[in-house]
Amino acid sequence: MLYPFMQVDVPLIRFIKGKWGLTQKQIEEETGVKIILPSAKGDGSVVIEAASVENVNRASEKITNVLEQAVKSPNLDYSHFVSLPLAIHQELVEKLEGFQKSVLEEVNMIPGDMDGSSCDDSSDEKDDYSKHLKGPNTTVKLTAQNNNENVGLNMDADGTKLLKSSTSSAMGIDRSIFIKPQTFHLTVLMLKLWNKDRVALATKILKDISLKVLDALENRPVSIRLRGLACMKGSPANAHVIYAPIEEVSGDGRLLRACQVIIDAYVEAGLVLVKDALHSLKLHATLMNARHRKRKLRTRRNDSFDARDIFKRYGSEDWGEYAIREAHLSQRFVFDENGYYHCCGSIPFPGSI
Repeated sequence: MLYPFMQVDVPLIRFIKGKWGLTQKQIEEETGVKIILPSAKGDGSVVIEAASVENVNRASEKITNVLEQAVKSPNLDYSHFVSLPLAIHQELVEKLEGFQKSVLEEVNMIPGDMDGSSCDDSSDEKDDYSKHLKGPNTTVKLTAQNNNENVGLNMDADGTKLLKSSTSSAMGIDRSIFIKPQTFHLTVLMLKLWNKDRVALATKILKDISLKVLDALENRPVSIRLRGLACMKGSPANAHVIYAPIEEVSGDGRLLRACQVIIDAYVEAGLVLVKDALHSLKLHATLMNARHRKRKLRTRRNDSFDARDIFKRYGSEDWGEYAIREAHLSQRFVFDENGYYHCCGSIPFPGSI
């Protein structure tokens, strides 16, 4: 009996097993081997127990095919990305915090019952909301018996009654779909770097092209202006992603040329999926994304959200002008002491050296 092993990157081992172990079972049945997956977390040794070298080779080939497909599939999430950090600008972070707070108050908060209690547990939010009340309007809290959603009945000064849902579920808006202001950025390129070698290579590539990037920027500082709102797909009434479009202040395209230098380098190194390499770059600053909704809150009904009121209020917002200080190889889901993504490597832009 033979007991050779394959060294497999740990994030990919689950694809060999497959859902309910079906992929592993299928390979074993088709090749006459027994696959022993590592029991220790962090160990990438996959043992193939077989009676012949031929069986080992057949099983190895099938495992390799499974892993190649896994890398290309959406089931293996992106682990890193090249970003242009914007959260370094504290005034922008504060604007985004104000935007988030204001929107959440609009959809979640209503004045309390006659006894002065509030439908929200946060006294701070209750105090802030009261500052936005205008005129002699009165609000009465009602409950819809079919779904227990709160409904606000507003009485204007002229006696007009306005019925408006006050719950986030009615609009599909909750805190989890907002981008955290401390992570605000522009995305240049998404990457799947599932082992240390690929991360090291990606870091080296960014360092190696530093001079080319500076040349593309003509060794001059570059700034962008964020203005208004737009939907990535859908419409304001049925939005999935809302972002702030950007304008390069100089208007000469230097930032896009620099980003293309970065993209081309990673494509040439084979670190970019074919489908991603074919996408044209569209720099934008994401503000809200329904995909970020907490799992326990997800339903088919709220895979999007109603942003019409948000567009009415912020559709022409001038978020300000900000310098781009660096290109940053960022690790998703890992953050530094300031709340921004962990830095695997970075190169400075003119003006920040």
